[in-house]
Amino acid sequence: MITIPNLRTNKRLFIYLLVITVMSLFLLGSTTSVYAQSTHTVAPGETLYSISRRYGVSINDLIAANSLINPNFIKVGQVITIPGTDDSGGGTENPTPTPPTPTEGRTHVVAFGQTVASISRLYGITINDIASANQLLNVNLIYVGQVLNIPGSSGGTPAPAQPAPTPAPTTDPPPTSNTTHTVAPGDTLGAIASRYNVTVQSIVSANGLLSANLIYVGQVLTIPGASGGGTAQPPANPNPNPGGPVTTNGTALGGQTHTLANPGTMKDAGMTWVKFQHKWGAGNNPADLQGRISNGHANGFKVLLSIPGANTYPSSIDFNGYIEFLRGVASLQDPPDAIEVWNEMNIDFEWPLGQINPTSYVNNMLAPAYNAIKGANSNIMVISGAPAPTGFFGGCTGNGCDDDAYIRGIAAAGAARYMDCMGVHFNAGATSPSATTGHPADSTGHYSWYYGPMVNTYSAALGRSVPLCFTEVGYLSTNGYSGTPPAFAWASGTSVDQHAQWLAEAYRLAANDSRVSMFIVFNVDFTFFAADGDPQAGYAIIRPDGSCPACATLKAATGG
Repeated sequence: MITIPNLRTNKRLFIYLLVITVMSLFLLGSTTSVYAQSTHTVAPGETLYSISRRYGVSINDLIAANSLINPNFIKVGQVITIPGTDDSGGGTENPTPTPPTPTEGRTHVVAFGQTVASISRLYGITINDIASANQLLNVNLIYVGQVLNIPGSSGGTPAPAQPAPTPAPTTDPPPTSNTTHTVAPGDTLGAIASRYNVTVQSIVSANGLLSANLIYVGQVLTIPGASGGGTAQPPANPNPNPGGPVTTNGTALGGQTHTLANPGTMKDAGMTWVKFQHKWGAGNNPADLQGRISNGHANGFKVLLSIPGANTYPSSIDFNGYIEFLRGVASLQDPPDAIEVWNEMNIDFEWPLGQINPTSYVNNMLAPAYNAIKGANSNIMVISGAPAPTGFFGGCTGNGCDDDAYIRGIAAAGAARYMDCMGVHFNAGATSPSATTGHPADSTGHYSWYYGPMVNTYSAALGRSVPLCFTEVGYLSTNGYSGTPPAFAWASGTSVDQHAQWLAEAYRLAANDSRVSMFIVFNVDFTFFAADGDPQAGYAIIRPDGSCPACATLKAATGG
């Protein structure tokens, strides 16, 4: 899919000329309870779970009192507020807040410092009610400005208040025979539990995890009773890359195609990868992809599967269904070599309007997808979705985000832990990839018109912590077709020879750039061309007359 910066295209992405963001910081009618509080300074080895036991308060109360985004990540020396305790830190004095009367289902805009637990108390419903109504994979990961559905019923009875927990002794619990495990790429809680002969639930409890599905590389987990639960066993599928993420071992060259109808032409051009795109929808079976994957492998290619959603302008995304589909694809007998997690997730063409948010993508999709894929097969490279290269929005809003703002957002949300490579799309070039000025449509010097500034922008946002994978690199030449779509008028002067030369030059630049690990040509042999819409075939290296000038230039660029 192609998105052009600063221009109107056939997508309704560019009709949003005014974005109004409303955030509710306080709700009328909420009841605030006054608690006596004390503080606790985190010591080595402590978890939120052990602190909650020490003071006899719930983990959710600690999360709410400290506005913790991730309860599994606290650090030594951090000062934690302990709600409902007196100054001595001994007992509890938790008055029961009076919940508001439940109402008909409504929405709530998340304000700074709020958690699902605090919101559930505000409306007198359970955390599970909110999680189910909003398809939350991890109730600890919501973001400011997120709109949550609040289920309820008129005339109902408020949920009964939970009794205050029995105060625990203020002294530390007696030592147990525990060990620790540092999470490595590909680890899952199930695999770790199996390795140490303990249950998943025991690890969840020992570490105060509120979700068994979201652990992160480098996290130190307490393994309870490991010495008494049997000898630790090696993992059934040891991670073949314990020192770091999967890489392509150089800048891999490949091409995107629908049917792999021209494998010989691709090989002759120096391509070793083939990219297929599968648009996932409800009811899809991972086994349906096996034929395309195996065909790619049988023809000597490594296979990249790009898996976005089937619906354009979606109203919602079934995150659980999508994650399970990726898990199934990674578990196939002949799995792909790489999976790209969604596609152009910064625009409403592919992500629900009003919900576009880089933190949401990381927490609800990328992180659980990474864990699911690596848990099934740690050899599979995980590539993040590639944002649409656009400068339309002037930043990042719920209606859409410029790609530079979006990648800075996912970097801040910890995306580097959950990808082997950052997906990038470059498909609006109309100059040599060495140029930084002169694009026919450029009036502001926007980076995404030019290959070099595009690489620099993405690399800077990620701090070079992960390599870049160009999952689409294309130049448009409409020569041989009936006209140029108005939204792509900037490409009307690009000849077939320039198309071929610029692709090869861009690949040479990538091959000599340690920041770039993959270069997928968009595209090999698409035939769809709409003179008033999407000119996909104009990007194809195989031209309408069957010739392939770019094949020769790419072959030379690879030294073939």
